[in-house]
Amino acid sequence: MTAQIRQFGLWDSPLQPGDLAQGKGFKEVAWDSDCKSLVWLESRGPDGVLVCQRGEDAPRDLTPPLSVRAQVGYGGGDFAVDRGHLFFAEKESGRLYRQPLDAGSPRPLTPPFGHAASPIVSPDGRLLTYVHTGEGVDCLAIIDTGGAHWPQRLVSGADFYMQPTWHPNGRQLAWIEWDHPQMPWDGTRLILGQLRLSKNGLPQLVSTELLAGDTDTALFQPAFSTNGRALAYISDQDGWSRLYLRDLQTGETTCLTEQEVDIGTPAWVQGLRVFSFSGDGQRIYFTRNEGGFRRAYQIDLASGRTDPIAALAEYTFVEQLATSPRGNRLACIASASGLSPRIVSLETGKTRVRARSSGESIPPTELATPEALSWPSESGMRIHGLYYPPTSSRFAGQGCPPLIVTVHGGPTSQTDAGFNPRNQFFATRGYAVLDLNYRGSTGFGRQYMETLRGNWGVFDVEDAVGGARYLADRGRVDPNRLVIMGGSAGGYTVLRALTVEPGFFKAGICLYGISNLFTLATDTHKFEAHYLDSLLGPLPEASEIYRDRSPIFASERLRDPVAIFQGADDRVVPVEQAETIVASLRSHNVPHEYHLYEGEGHGWRKPETIASFYRAVEAFLKQHVLFA
Repeated sequence: MTAQIRQFGLWDSPLQPGDLAQGKGFKEVAWDSDCKSLVWLESRGPDGVLVCQRGEDAPRDLTPPLSVRAQVGYGGGDFAVDRGHLFFAEKESGRLYRQPLDAGSPRPLTPPFGHAASPIVSPDGRLLTYVHTGEGVDCLAIIDTGGAHWPQRLVSGADFYMQPTWHPNGRQLAWIEWDHPQMPWDGTRLILGQLRLSKNGLPQLVSTELLAGDTDTALFQPAFSTNGRALAYISDQDGWSRLYLRDLQTGETTCLTEQEVDIGTPAWVQGLRVFSFSGDGQRIYFTRNEGGFRRAYQIDLASGRTDPIAALAEYTFVEQLATSPRGNRLACIASASGLSPRIVSLETGKTRVRARSSGESIPPTELATPEALSWPSESGMRIHGLYYPPTSSRFAGQGCPPLIVTVHGGPTSQTDAGFNPRNQFFATRGYAVLDLNYRGSTGFGRQYMETLRGNWGVFDVEDAVGGARYLADRGRVDPNRLVIMGGSAGGYTVLRALTVEPGFFKAGICLYGISNLFTLATDTHKFEAHYLDSLLGPLPEASEIYRDRSPIFASERLRDPVAIFQGADDRVVPVEQAETIVASLRSHNVPHEYHLYEGEGHGWRKPETIASFYRAVEAFLKQHVLFA
């Protein structure tokens, strides 16, 4: 069939705003100790629902009307499952609940004080350790799984804790901790604690040992081997986040992944897992980052041989690996550019799709396949991104397509090659999309990440402009129809680019972006309270930098149309950040739109918000880019 010629950006797309609003997300997956029951967490609009599938039975919803969502920091670490019971964090109260997988109602284990996350059950099933935050103080707490005792603080003193894990003997715990001003990707500590057990009460921590880490080395995800003889963890001590194995008797540490690729990921949330021991202890399954493609591998611990997991080869982004306590069952969340996320399990070498996040009614051939690109910065460092070409089996354009440069948040984060409905929404309408991994992004080694220190608002802008210019110079996009779009830290880059390079971009789309760095430093939450110390410098010493790089103080340079989107309940980037820049846009007669979504926070959860957002962006681009 001959493709119909139609203007880029006006193609009929198989993806409609309502379609993007109806999908569900997957956050975590875990096996019960029976090795037959698989439990996962689904995000359905603003609610989190735990789902269980046992054997060949149909999946069952477990937790309505309660909504499962831990709220320590940015969330994550929502539940655990053991011996036929769920242990989960409830969204509204912050309490931990216990609920049978079969019949039975949930009942609270902890009081309604603060918030709990990352519950983990002891090997004998009697105890539950978790991360707790309340009144600005974080700690590791412990309670019995029956709820007979009042929770006790097990360890405190650090500013933050994550990823507690029990030794198989039940007498030791390992965890990750860190202090301000470090972020978890800057410098953390791996701690091993010894417990004194009690027959009648809760155990006490009697000693701790620092195993690894400091203020300039990031540690991540400790996990004991099945036989308890070794402790595996991720460290970026050599410039790349690699997998290490420590012999607990000799102290000898071996690096298992020596390639220059990152195994770890920035710990924005609790509960992240990038590797897991097999149930028989003979292998470690892991994922590694290959320029935004996160693929699955396995290491044979006897031979040291590493091989791809062939049964997962079709997926370009694999996460949250979970193994059964016995045997060799593996489960994960997996997606590809043309496949929305799935819950997938591997049993006897065969894959089984347990759940799909969408109906998958669109053939992958109708969706764009990202191309990994790199280009040199002015300093010579190679910059990275994923390019999505305009894609349709029915339409073709003439000339060069408009380009949307998308800028991820963080800024310590990464865009990846998994299913991206936003990029597909635009690519299937005839836009080109450059999903930018600017200097400061993760996945390309610690040096690449650290390059942004002191240079936020400079290098990210340079790389957005450089990526667009690279594609325009090669005739792949229209240099007169360039758009920049981003959320959170990416929204800051949008506003900053429009003030530093006025006229380069035809328009900007800013989601919950930062306009005033001074107020962000004082108004944001505990997790990021000192994040700007490394990105810009500490106050008051760096006050001149804060002023120079705050878009609000250069707003008179804004002239390009910009659409501002903001959640009214955003605690990370408060609504004042948006309203301040909107007021300036209005006073300078800059074409703009302002969309304030009630009941939304740092990102959209309600289906009606998601649909409204995409309709608004599409109309904005038609007015200011396609028809201008």
